[in-house]
Amino acid sequence: MSLHADASRVLADWNAPGAAQRELQERYVSVLAARPDAMTRACRPDHLTASTLVLSADGSSVLLTLHAKAQAWFQFGGHCEPGDATLADAALREAREESGLAGLVLDPVPVQLSEHAVPFCGGPLTDAESGGDPGRQVHHLDVRFVAVAPEGAAHAVSEESLDVRWWPADALPTQDEDMVELVALAKARLGL
Repeated sequence: MSLHADASRVLADWNAPGAAQRELQERYVSVLAARPDAMTRACRPDHLTASTLVLSADGSSVLLTLHAKAQAWFQFGGHCEPGDATLADAALREAREESGLAGLVLDPVPVQLSEHAVPFCGGPLTDAESGGDPGRQVHHLDVRFVAVAPEGAAHAVSEESLDVRWWPADALPTQDEDMVELVALAKARLGL
């Protein structure tokens, strides 16, 4: 099964937690149906990405990265690569690469979807890509997973990050609604 086929199956079968997530689910499934290249950064203006929120074993802390380009705290994630067999594989690979953590245990069911503009992804859109909208930007259609870190595992800062650090799950360095919701959904998914 190809990465595209896996993503199509996973998203079509996903039990979205609420109306807003169901709307995003429908959008993602539509993009996948229309674009065979939807899993690559070459698909513009929108393409799917995969990310992972890393939780401590007891769920009291989250490991976040201070993204160098965005200058903001996020979960680990990014573009899918040709060697990724599944969305979950892509999410886990990104988490390992960006956190330096070995032994992460990933839940293979997505926790949250998040569509967001990424002005630094691939430069300005052509007229054809933007549909004539000069304000249109590239959008990541992010599929977010959750993983648990092993006790006492040491993390590292990757070249894509300015910092990587543990934060209390109830005292995040951002009040971004998506991130707050992601942490709550991840903890609920794992029963923490």
